[in-house]
Amino acid sequence: MKTQFEPLNMIMLVDDDDTTNFVNKRLLTKLGVAKEILIKKNGAEALEYLQESARQGIAYPDLIFLDIKMPVMDGFSFLDEYQSQNLAQNNSMIILMLTSSASFYDLERLKEYDSVKKHFSKSLTENDIKEIMAEYYQKK
Repeated sequence: MKTQFEPLNMIMLVDDDDTTNFVNKRLLTKLGVAKEILIKKNGAEALEYLQESARQGIAYPDLIFLDIKMPVMDGFSFLDEYQSQNLAQNNSMIILMLTSSASFYDLERLKEYDSVKKHFSKSLTENDIKEIMAEYYQKK
């Protein structure tokens, strides 16, 4: 089956779990959905990358998979900073949350963030990726 999307320039995985990052990166690579897959271990590292990208005008990720629960800076703290620093300005980046144990409270709280489109359970599946690409990156 021929894919109906161009590979994204960059996907950023933000998760403190090495196994999850390995599995997700391997799946994304196998499916050919991005030219580059960047891994950051927490929200602070991801935020630093985005700030540097904005300052230097270098490539922003097209898509971020963001874990909710991480040390140093969790997903919600990242989202708060992302919004308060206007890092989403003029940017079509999509953020999707990844979680292994989403509480009802967490899922309700995600609705407060316009930049978050959906949440997925860890680890991503081939069907998840196909659904994401069809929904957000389908050629018109």
